[in-house]
Amino acid sequence: MKKLLFACLGLAVSGVAAAEDVTDVTRMICASGQAQICLETGDCYAATPWELSVPDFVIIDTKKGTISTTKASGLNRSTEFTKSERKEGLIHLQGVEGGRAFSFVIHEQTGRMTAAIARDGLSVTVFGACTAAKL
Repeated sequence: MKKLLFACLGLAVSGVAAAEDVTDVTRMICASGQAQICLETGDCYAATPWELSVPDFVIIDTKKGTISTTKASGLNRSTEFTKSERKEGLIHLQGVEGGRAFSFVIHEQTGRMTAAIARDGLSVTVFGACTAAKL
């Protein structure tokens, strides 16, 4: 039992050490991990990001105010966010495009990302991680 406890603690500590700190980073690349879609009927379903047309990676540029797909994706999608705030260790980004409202929350110390996209009768939630992007 002690060995299991120490193994779990070791994994937890190594996870914290490997965290991607995006404090003061203005350009980052974010990867989608888990996704869920919910309908106004109350039904929610787990899905892979690509099943929901969520790009594998996006580039967030807080200086330019844009979220874009990577060139390698071949999607050539970009949108501007209308609100950006860094407060209490979190980055908040919000915008509206094509009848959809979107909101991102990125934890600066860990780079963990939560994104929500909503349109009439449907919402998609995506969890992922961000790291600094090379310029």
